[in-house]
Amino acid sequence: MPKMKTHTGAKKRFRVTKSGNVKRGQAYKKHILTKKSAKRKRNLRGGSFVNTADVKNVKEMLRS
Repeated sequence: MPKMKTHTGAKKRFRVTKSGNVKRGQAYKKHILTKKSAKRKRNLRGGSFVNTADVKNVKEMLRS
């Protein structure tokens, strides 16, 4: 039977922390930044955590 493969899209987007939380990048910060206010862009800095309802699915995709 072949090996399980990690979902390559998930591999690029998520990181699992030591405590088991799943980190993700913040959306709406990649392009079309000229029309967004400085305050809005500042608040989009840094990452955030995946919602608890979705953690199980994300970890399943990251399992190799």
